[in-house]
Amino acid sequence: MLSTRLKTLRTQHRKTQQDLADVLGISRQGYAKYENNLGEPDNSTLSKLADYFNVSTDYLLGRSDNPSLTQEEKEEAEFQAFANDPELKRWYKELPKSKEEDLRMLRSMWEVIKKEIK
Repeated sequence: MLSTRLKTLRTQHRKTQQDLADVLGISRQGYAKYENNLGEPDNSTLSKLADYFNVSTDYLLGRSDNPSLTQEEKEEAEFQAFANDPELKRWYKELPKSKEEDLRMLRSMWEVIKKEIK
């Protein structure tokens, strides 16, 4: 199912395998393995693909036929993009070692920033 959905989404977005490989930071041959059902992406890569195509990982994996993200999934994807922005990483490179309270504080800061953007 994953291979079919990836190929369908890629062609719908008028992208080449090389375009997707570049987004993922892998070779074209590496990406082609996903579409030809010769390999599967790890969880991080699967999430990147879902974010790129604006669909849920459940849709990519065939666990759902609804490609649309719920509002909660969209908000989580936006937060993850913010939290993983390489430009901001210098401010919170110790984040994985942070306490849960620090992570909640970062999420609160994101909510404030998000409101200012809209």
